[in-house]
Amino acid sequence: MDEEMKALDGRETWELVSVPTDVVVVSCRWVFTLKYRSDGFVDRYKVRLVAIGYTQTYGIDYFEIFSPVTRMNSIKILFSIAVNLL
Repeated sequence: MDEEMKALDGRETWELVSVPTDVVVVSCRWVFTLKYRSDGFVDRYKVRLVAIGYTQTYGIDYFEIFSPVTRMNSIKILFSIAVNLL
């Protein structure tokens, strides 16, 4: 978790602010995942911090939806698939 928190802090994806008195705070939780190699052994442990979405209300708790950051290779692959299908 420390590594994930350092990555979030390094990318400046969030900032710490004081809580207004008239709002309900959207909580979050850590999601732990095991990634396995093809032979069945554990390759690595992944962890991510996610907001508990069912407590959010559109227009009150958020106005926009943000997607995770993608790698440039993923975008290039999508473009090449789209060009090949045309």
